[in-house]
Amino acid sequence: MNSSIENSFISLVNARDSRVFVDKTDFIGKTNALLDTDGKLIAFTRPRRFGKTVSAHMLLAYYSKRYDGQNVFEGLKITKEPSYAAHLNRYDVLYVDMNFIRGLYQIYLKKSAKVPGVETLVDYLEYSVISELREREDFAECFEKHQIENIGLLEALSYLRNDLNSRFIFIMDEWDLVYRDYRNDTRLQEDFIDLLRDLFKTEGGKSCFALAYLTGILPIKKYNSQSALNDFDEYNMLAPGEFAPYFGFTETEVADIVKTSGCKVTRQELKEWYEGYRIRGVDIYNPNSVCRAVSRNECMSYWIGSSSNEEFVRLINADFEGIRQDIVNLIEGDETAFSCANFQNDMVSLKDKDDVFSLLVCLGYLGCSDTKSRYRKLAYVPNAEIRATLMDMVKKQSWYKRMETVRRSENLLKAILELDGKTAAELIQEVHNSPAMSLLDYNDEKSLTYCVMTGLLWSTLDDYSCHREEQAGKGRLDLVYEPITRRQPLILIEFKYDSSAEEAIGQIKTKEYFKRYVRQYRNIIIVGISYSSKTKDHRCLIEKLD
Repeated sequence: MNSSIENSFISLVNARDSRVFVDKTDFIGKTNALLDTDGKLIAFTRPRRFGKTVSAHMLLAYYSKRYDGQNVFEGLKITKEPSYAAHLNRYDVLYVDMNFIRGLYQIYLKKSAKVPGVETLVDYLEYSVISELREREDFAECFEKHQIENIGLLEALSYLRNDLNSRFIFIMDEWDLVYRDYRNDTRLQEDFIDLLRDLFKTEGGKSCFALAYLTGILPIKKYNSQSALNDFDEYNMLAPGEFAPYFGFTETEVADIVKTSGCKVTRQELKEWYEGYRIRGVDIYNPNSVCRAVSRNECMSYWIGSSSNEEFVRLINADFEGIRQDIVNLIEGDETAFSCANFQNDMVSLKDKDDVFSLLVCLGYLGCSDTKSRYRKLAYVPNAEIRATLMDMVKKQSWYKRMETVRRSENLLKAILELDGKTAAELIQEVHNSPAMSLLDYNDEKSLTYCVMTGLLWSTLDDYSCHREEQAGKGRLDLVYEPITRRQPLILIEFKYDSSAEEAIGQIKTKEYFKRYVRQYRNIIIVGISYSSKTKDHRCLIEKLD
């Protein structure tokens, strides 16, 4: 219930003229179709900041009797659904925000007077929901009649169901908090899952609900390879089902966002930074990051500082089967196959690299695509936001400087700064032969650009800003590395496929690609790089501009 929580969906609807608002209320039509059916138990797990809470608040505002008459949905998509009026504000809703419950429980622990029998977070969860039910005027008579004291939630709901024919909708946000924040408290986890079992696996419990809706990051916890709540239909990042468009922004929705007045970031920028979660053939953008980028008019990583970043660091430092090198390869653009068949859906019982990749997909640090095998997936880094976040964390690890990929990147930058074209060409050849290039059709200048960007990725992270196809002089320059401080030289790079490095250097000069930079930078290095599809060799010429 948590009736004191502000409804984020209503706040967003009320501010839709000044904030990014994407109408996904037609999702309610999908949940209406599940009411009182065999599919009425559903769980949606997605990475943090993927709109799970807003969607839960949307369902609360639609189904709950206490929002009756507020006209929240006027003009929105759901009003066109045939089922709209039949279920609008017709239900008693038990809304449980586990983050909110935990906060109240921590306050409760500091009190000197304790409630008999309320000792753990799970005890407090039951107690708080029953207390709110008890305060409802329409339920008070039932509680008084049966002299209900010190009973469990299932028993209280059963009395209300039998006496008043009350049909509840149950919404729990952050259902997996116990498994994430109390990961080593096995007893608490078992008590929590036992409570959910009582409510949703017993016939008496299920009869109290028209719909149960769980959200979280982790899929439902498994015990002995079986889901503890296997009656729930789960839709997660490893098995997303048909609901991909309702959690995250789609390509079409982002195209509409960039058309709004005041939006100064481009569709391409948003795509590079926040898209890349391929879910059942639908490319999904991180919605929170898109909203923040549009409001700030700046694309950057909004994942920095997340508490779950600590989890990522713990996982890669465990170094299951050389996962550190795999992560570095993924950051550079590689894909890695893994199996999610034996993943136990928690953060503790990780046995091998397959489990780690499964967890990283659930947390949103990796995307995954399907293969011909149901449980075999391909992991990849979805976008620039995640790549920047992962690079920032990897850089802080003690083993970072020892990675062969990092040393190669530093040597490539060093060769360019020392005008050593022969060494630079040899190192670019190594990048070309690396796993990150194995998936690339190496048949044009764009693939050359990607190869060199991959090679320079780690060494330019702190000191340079990279721009592709930059307008300069009498045309477009293929690649620009602009120094963040004036201590480093500006680097201008032109590529030629099945042509010569000399022609690339000549094009920089004749088309005066450097002209727009000469007033700002006195130290400019120009680089011409060629690749021959016959010899499979790279050549590199480097000059300092006079």
